[in-house]
Amino acid sequence: MKFAAIIEYIQDKAKIGEIRPTHRQYLTSLKEKGQLVACGPFTDDSGALIVYEAPTKEDAEQLLQSDPFHQNGVFVKWQLRPWNVVMANREFFPG
Repeated sequence: MKFAAIIEYIQDKAKIGEIRPTHRQYLTSLKEKGQLVACGPFTDDSGALIVYEAPTKEDAEQLLQSDPFHQNGVFVKWQLRPWNVVMANREFFPG
């Protein structure tokens, strides 16, 4: 099942930049394990959208809480909701 996380970041750009490489490595590992559907920051750098693949909401929450951004206080708040893909245009999602 897919779970969409709409996440709000802290405003400390330096801290975000410092932790971002580790955060991206973590997301890459989730992708390799089939636990990441899509992700990316909002263009105003206020937060991000991450879509997880997980059996339960609790499992998706665990994936979010294991993220280095969460563990280092970058995620201020989030909303995690089950998400049902009805249609997708794969041409808009490189890689």
